[in-house]
Amino acid sequence: MFVQIIEGRTSDAKALMEQADAWPRDVGPGAIGFLGVTSGVTTDGRTIAIVRFEDEASARANSERPEQAAWFEEMAKLYDGEPTFAESSDTTVLAGGGSDDAGFVQVMKSTGVDRAQVEKMDEVFERFEHLRPDLLGGLRIWTGPDSCVDVAYFTSEADARKGEQWELPDELKKVMAELQGPGSTEYYDLTEPQLR
Repeated sequence: MFVQIIEGRTSDAKALMEQADAWPRDVGPGAIGFLGVTSGVTTDGRTIAIVRFEDEASARANSERPEQAAWFEEMAKLYDGEPTFAESSDTTVLAGGGSDDAGFVQVMKSTGVDRAQVEKMDEVFERFEHLRPDLLGGLRIWTGPDSCVDVAYFTSEADARKGEQWELPDELKKVMAELQGPGSTEYYDLTEPQLR
């Protein structure tokens, strides 16, 4: 899997989301190796899109299509300033992966993390994930040796907030404590996620 991440800001979330909705109709039918997209706008106007392709060659071929260029030219007008792009084929599917049935998506962009510790936490969490029925699945994209973007798909925001109150098993608490360090995480709460 090859993933492109586009971030930016907008002062017209409605128009940006409408343009995103036009993609399946105007561009999607001929998209090469397209697997899906998760996108949205936070309440403070931050935008993020996680676009998944079978491989890098498919993503490049899609970018060269005139329909794609025309669509993105219109999309670019709706950003406040230039959007930023990141790409990676270093991905991990978590708990069954993403879900188009999600009512709430939380994107966590982390830097300064210890990959070995993060992966150890995943192994421990797998044993307890049945205790979080609100969590439908997830995807992690590594954007550098110590930076990643996690995308978590939930049944609803209310369910996710309730799930946050879950009393962690001691084993998971220990692993999470070991993760505490100088790193930082930026959260994107997508209360109206666009899933295709």
